[in-house]
Amino acid sequence: MKYMLIMRSTDEALAASKDIPFEEMINKMGAYNESLIKAGVMLAGEGLADVSEDANFVVDFSEEPPVISDGPYGETHELFNGFWIIQVSSKEEAIEWASRCPLGPGVKLEVRRVTEAEDFADFAENEYIKKEEGWREEEAQLRAGNG
Repeated sequence: MKYMLIMRSTDEALAASKDIPFEEMINKMGAYNESLIKAGVMLAGEGLADVSEDANFVVDFSEEPPVISDGPYGETHELFNGFWIIQVSSKEEAIEWASRCPLGPGVKLEVRRVTEAEDFADFAENEYIKKEEGWREEEAQLRAGNG
């Protein structure tokens, strides 16, 4: 089973993080990531740039055509700052890994199961379900250096 761990912070947590040396945060997160990797459960993980950076934008589908803007992003607690995708054997194991993350007060990890092919078994004959299976196989071969 795949799960996405989505990191969210409050304004207070972001303010408190300014008092922690950045290298200390890197070391704590690095050790956490290393434990995920050594256990063979981490598939992906990234931190996200601050919303104040120029490369962030919102695509709003409330209108036709969609409206592209630099915001609004909503309140801090609605944003996510980073994520991990892990592959584990159970919901309980996902919760265990999430609980080990070295985050402080005011930070939350939302844990969500990632859908997989089995979730779409009723649509196995759908053209795009079949194509996606092929795309995933191609991607796996490219990553393995066989493509």
